[in-house]
Amino acid sequence: MTQYQFVCPCLFGLESVLSGELRRMGAGNVMAHNGKVTFTGDSAMMARANIGLRTAERVLIEIGKFTAKTFSELFDQVRALPIEEYIGSRDAFPVKGWALESKLMSVPDCQAIIKKAMVERMRHHYKMDWFPETGALHQIQFSIYHDEVSIMLDTSGAGLHKRGYRVNSNAAPIKETLAAGMLDLIRVYPDTVLCDPFCGSGTILIEAAMKALNVPPGLKRKFAAQNFGMFDESIWRQERQRGIDGVRRDITFFAYGSDIDPESVALAKENAKKAGVFSRMLIGQKDVRSLVMRDDLTLIATNPPYGERMLEQEEARELYRAMGKVLSGSDAAKAIITPDEQFETLFGKKADKRRKLYNGMLKCQLYLYQRNRKKPERVETYAAE
Repeated sequence: MTQYQFVCPCLFGLESVLSGELRRMGAGNVMAHNGKVTFTGDSAMMARANIGLRTAERVLIEIGKFTAKTFSELFDQVRALPIEEYIGSRDAFPVKGWALESKLMSVPDCQAIIKKAMVERMRHHYKMDWFPETGALHQIQFSIYHDEVSIMLDTSGAGLHKRGYRVNSNAAPIKETLAAGMLDLIRVYPDTVLCDPFCGSGTILIEAAMKALNVPPGLKRKFAAQNFGMFDESIWRQERQRGIDGVRRDITFFAYGSDIDPESVALAKENAKKAGVFSRMLIGQKDVRSLVMRDDLTLIATNPPYGERMLEQEEARELYRAMGKVLSGSDAAKAIITPDEQFETLFGKKADKRRKLYNGMLKCQLYLYQRNRKKPERVETYAAE
């Protein structure tokens, strides 16, 4: 079966987490780079990655990679790529991308030249002077960094953080891929009892439940590559069934969520129901200051509010002080993500570990407070056969 070179962009700080996911799936030649992970595999691996990855933003096929310092070099190198192996004569193939620290810095000019070169290549191959682009969407992406150009085909369509369960969200939700990454770093097991005292629209609760149950995050959604003529539909059926077969139903995982905002509580319940994990959690309205920590908790994972304006920031810091008093009553492991560099002082305890992560372009710190516990045998998604 044809082997492809793949690129998976990810949030900065999650490269090692994503690399681990891919290795456990059986991907080949996994290599971490800043903001992305590359790997090799066949079409089945492409479907498996789209369906099963928790921390990737999307799955791209790298059509070609080369050095270009002039627009002429860019045109010639793109025209030399086997575009016809990926794009049919009626397929739509818009071009978008970015350029950084390179001779070719005009993104609109690069877009136009890459498109023109692709058309020229396809005109020669298909013996056509005009392409209607009425067929399946094949989004072409390019990146140019230090004059190194990568031309890629997006197989995902909508970003992989769009699992399908969070149609609605509160004002400042944590991204699904970031929530999954922080949960991977702190560890979620089939017997975890988790609490999120600032649950918002429920993302951390839902991602934790899906991870514990081993439910692939993309099991219920569609992907762009399902419309590509180059891939057989059977690979998607097989990989979805593989995901279903791996779900752990007989586990004891349970989650407790709370938020002071009643609208957020309602959203969290609605989203958990859409995700199919509501039976694994209890969600209610509560101020963190009045919480009583349960004795059976093994993990507290949360994204507390933070303020961008001075008054909001002071209110958030008062909340961090209250958190320290309340959460110190539990010996559960804790994972708290916030952009506030003063968090440890306010919380009243130095973290065992800190990890720099990015929520979009916002730099955050993941503060990890760990406890010793006997780890049950860990069953990974898509263990390599």
